[in-house]
Amino acid sequence: MTKKTPNHALSPMACPVHLEDVDLFGPGAPEHWFEAYEILHAEAPVLRIPGEGTRPDTDGFVLCRYEDIARVIQDTVRFPPPRIRREKHSGDSAPIPSRPNAMVQSILSLRPTPDLWKAHKQQLTDPWVGPRGAKRNEPLIRETVENLIGDLPTDGVCEFVGAFAAPLPATVMTRILGFPLEDMPQLAEWSKAQVRPFVHGRGHRNLLPPEQEAEQARVLEEFTAYVTDQVQAKRRQPRDDMISDLTQVTYPALDRKLTDIEIVGIVYAMHLGGLETTQYALTEQAQLLAEQPRVFERLRREPALIPRFVEESLRLRAPTQGLSTRMTTQDEIFQDVAVPAGSILHLRWGAGNLDPQQFECPHELRLDRKRPARHLTFSQGPRSCPGAGISRFEQTIAWERLLASFSSLSLAPGNTFLHQPGIMLGAYELHLRWESA
Repeated sequence: MTKKTPNHALSPMACPVHLEDVDLFGPGAPEHWFEAYEILHAEAPVLRIPGEGTRPDTDGFVLCRYEDIARVIQDTVRFPPPRIRREKHSGDSAPIPSRPNAMVQSILSLRPTPDLWKAHKQQLTDPWVGPRGAKRNEPLIRETVENLIGDLPTDGVCEFVGAFAAPLPATVMTRILGFPLEDMPQLAEWSKAQVRPFVHGRGHRNLLPPEQEAEQARVLEEFTAYVTDQVQAKRRQPRDDMISDLTQVTYPALDRKLTDIEIVGIVYAMHLGGLETTQYALTEQAQLLAEQPRVFERLRREPALIPRFVEESLRLRAPTQGLSTRMTTQDEIFQDVAVPAGSILHLRWGAGNLDPQQFECPHELRLDRKRPARHLTFSQGPRSCPGAGISRFEQTIAWERLLASFSSLSLAPGNTFLHQPGIMLGAYELHLRWESA
């Protein structure tokens, strides 16, 4: 079994036993998600959240079945991103910002339709971070991995998040985009501001209180100014990096070059999605291997299985457990539950990945599963994660080198296994012990 090491006593909430105990979004919820999913699969695979829809008189619905989530994400016309009338909500809901951020502006101008969304991915991001484009970065990734392994403490004990899982994707994405490495500490602060709603936001819509939303907007204005300066500098003197490429390319879908704010929006999305997801995945993979020495030993003997391990671990421990990214445009039925038009759908990737109707013994790590990449972790269909290719590539290369460098891996003292709040499975820290090969 691969369930998380129990840390229920450290969570502010109790482990759910009955359906009425289930709370996916409250303080301490991440420590009980896997137990909650079993209850939801059995009793409420479509969970209603009253008053949490696109208007105060509509609801949110959590979808937990693989087949329901797959149906929604494949149809971007019937199930578009939610259009939330937030100014109508009472309480601590923040007002609509007076000016949308750069990423929103970029989406509105470059990919407002499903066809343009597909073109945007194929023509602008795939050449650098897509399944094929990621391979152009192999030398960079291997160099970064080797440097991080070389910097690990010589006594065979480390805090893995800070020593490896966080700096690997941060360094790789910084260099792909073309930012100076010396700016990484400041870039890390901007990254924290970008993900703040997904960590500290309330409920399934990740709403920040007005004062926190205002502070986030202020900090991200600094990031926008920084990236704009980088874009303008690379227009004058292009280099071999993604931002330089975006300043020079003619976007075939619109038959024109990109504006500064459009490039800033693309960079915003790359920076947002290119760091935490890979960090959390690497951390959970390290815990899985430390807890299952037989899997560790088999992967050392058969490194060709590492890509399968990466996919299976992404299924078991999805870095982003769920997002409220779609709405209903008409009345729908899911699992015999009526879902009215105007409802927000919270797609619970983590629960769909553990659906016993789709995966035999869903909590077990099995390297022989058929179609190991059919999980929902990076979504599917036309709006799947554009950075999935680079993330998979980083994880695979990382474990190729870590498994070749270590002859054993185990948990060191000091672990609480606590995770940050929000909707991402992000461990605060992971203490490991290893022996060099």
